[in-house]
Amino acid sequence: MKKRIKQIGIISFLLVFTIFSCEEDLNITPNDDDSILGEELYQNEAAYRQVIAGVYANLALTGTEGAGSSNISGIDAGTSQFGRVLLYMQTLAADQMIWSYENDPGTREIQRNIWTAQNPLILGMYSRTHLTIALANNFLRETTPEKLDSRGVSSATRQQIVAYRAEARLLRALSYYYMMDLFGKANFATEADPLNAVLPVYNRAQLFNFVESELLAIEDDLLPAGQNEYGRADRGVAYMILAKIYLNAEVYVGENRYTDCMNYCQQLLNSGYQLATNYSHNFMADNNTNSAKNEIIFPIISDGFSTQNYGPTTVMINGSVGSLEVNGAEVGVAEGGWGGALRVRREFAELWQGGDFIDDDRNTIISDDRPIGIVDISDRDTGYIIQKYSNVTSTGQAGIDQTFVDTDFPLFRLADVHLMYAEAHLRGGGGTIDTAVDLINDLRMRANNPNMISNSELTLGFILDERSRELHWEAHRRQDLIRFGLYTGGNYNWAWKGNGSNGIAIPNHFDLYPIPNLSMSTNPNLTQNPGY
Repeated sequence: MKKRIKQIGIISFLLVFTIFSCEEDLNITPNDDDSILGEELYQNEAAYRQVIAGVYANLALTGTEGAGSSNISGIDAGTSQFGRVLLYMQTLAADQMIWSYENDPGTREIQRNIWTAQNPLILGMYSRTHLTIALANNFLRETTPEKLDSRGVSSATRQQIVAYRAEARLLRALSYYYMMDLFGKANFATEADPLNAVLPVYNRAQLFNFVESELLAIEDDLLPAGQNEYGRADRGVAYMILAKIYLNAEVYVGENRYTDCMNYCQQLLNSGYQLATNYSHNFMADNNTNSAKNEIIFPIISDGFSTQNYGPTTVMINGSVGSLEVNGAEVGVAEGGWGGALRVRREFAELWQGGDFIDDDRNTIISDDRPIGIVDISDRDTGYIIQKYSNVTSTGQAGIDQTFVDTDFPLFRLADVHLMYAEAHLRGGGGTIDTAVDLINDLRMRANNPNMISNSELTLGFILDERSRELHWEAHRRQDLIRFGLYTGGNYNWAWKGNGSNGIAIPNHFDLYPIPNLSMSTNPNLTQNPGY
């Protein structure tokens, strides 16, 4: 059993103490009537560590009573686990993944790009992300100097709280980053806002400025990159979010910030992170202790015993099992898995065709006698499958549970920094072509691919394809396609895009998701995104 941030204190504190603030803070209705008043809770100074753990836990858990419980009223656990809905909105909605069971709430509309403001997965993402913001705000309200003075908090605990507060602000900034990316706007509140106020709505430019300024402001209070305990945020996570917003700044705010992206990529490359010795280590049950611990910059925690949840790794490992080609025992889950729930689209499979990728460790495609195309999504014998994630350790030991996996989801990892450096260089952000090519070739060498690229072969088109090969099923693809101008419109159509089996153009307003109807009903300042 893994011991990490999820086991700091008692995770059942998640939304027990903070329940009062959440309801009024960001128009979220908690699904729990039992609350502990702040002063009563904080009589024990260990509570500060436990409550910041609860903020982290909202990225992995949906409730305090098991994997099927939800702590947000009216929101199902299966449609609101943060990593899972992020994976659906960034990957299932693009050209890499197909989900077989289209009767599952919201999946048909997401993977066919025909969603509306009533989609439960979109509501789940909007609500869960705002809940992290509310939890972070509440922690910051309860750790002001005035509050700490009134409780007589010791100097040793105060020193720890400096870092905890910076981490809470980072998790809030991370949440606003995803709101900016997916929705282009968000209810906005900080710890300084009264709980009963009608909330303002920040647009994309305002969110960009807030995320940037927050991450810059907290840098000195965060532990150095790679120096915090596994699962907790440090400067490396802040640098990663900054690199991401600068790489996508032309989309978000119409500004070229590639030089800034390059700056933070270089800082990350010089921060002591190292590529895992084996590509597959990043996606195994012991990726918190094997060589991947040096590559993963920030994970979403998963543990088959202490944090059971229907998160992205549980979904992808079980979902890839059930066909004749893959037995559950091979990847550490029940024999039948989820009956072949997941396959890949033709366009992703074609990225691996040709001699350059036969022996590439990143190529886990299983084709056998299966057709590459998926004409009928419900036909689980069509389309290729992959075996990227596993609930087995690097030493061959199966995870503790055959459904809920031990494999953490690598939200950010160093390989992405290699690719961002190369792209930022090509887009005029500085650096050198030699370093960019070396960084790409480092990824290929790690994957045992002997086909190194030359300077002349490094192009933006190559980068887009190589990002898909390296980072597939890691919740990046929609963002990448939007940045390259290939998500909406008809310049690039993939299987089932726009509800056509061979793909059809979709309107430009699908670059943003709609604001959920239920969320709009709770805040009169929220307006719908254009086109919906």
